[in-house]
Amino acid sequence: MDTALQKAIDSLQIQDVALRASVAELSDGFEPRYAFEADPLRIEFKHGVVRTLVIELSDGLDGEQQLFRVFIELGARWVAVGSQDSASEPDVKARIECVMTADYVMREHPGDEALKAFSMRNASYHVWPYWREFLASQCQRMNLPKVTLPVVQFAANPVHA
Repeated sequence: MDTALQKAIDSLQIQDVALRASVAELSDGFEPRYAFEADPLRIEFKHGVVRTLVIELSDGLDGEQQLFRVFIELGARWVAVGSQDSASEPDVKARIECVMTADYVMREHPGDEALKAFSMRNASYHVWPYWREFLASQCQRMNLPKVTLPVVQFAANPVHA
């Protein structure tokens, strides 16, 4: 394990995971309870760290604390098979998307490189179980097929500042 990442792991303690934004919708005319037999769909996923923040907190009594917040964008969409050629947009029948945050108390600031490494390689450990539950419950509410995600997955994109 690289030393920057280990420094962040040693400096950060998970404080909270929260849902910041969500969208769940079906396209007009799409009836998920009946559509899957007639119209095959493929499911596409997204998962990426979209930004990070260091937040200064004060209790008003000379007590200050720093939080490190990681924003992770997650999503699933159901697309009609064969609906997309190279020049057209896919025919999206349903989508469930959200932004979740993970907050960490910083015992000390481990440095920007360490925070970036941590956001890409560790924050998903904390957010992923909440995403799995959110997606499963939304699928049930919307009459979409059950989706079973793997136990863990890591963001593969670079952090956007």
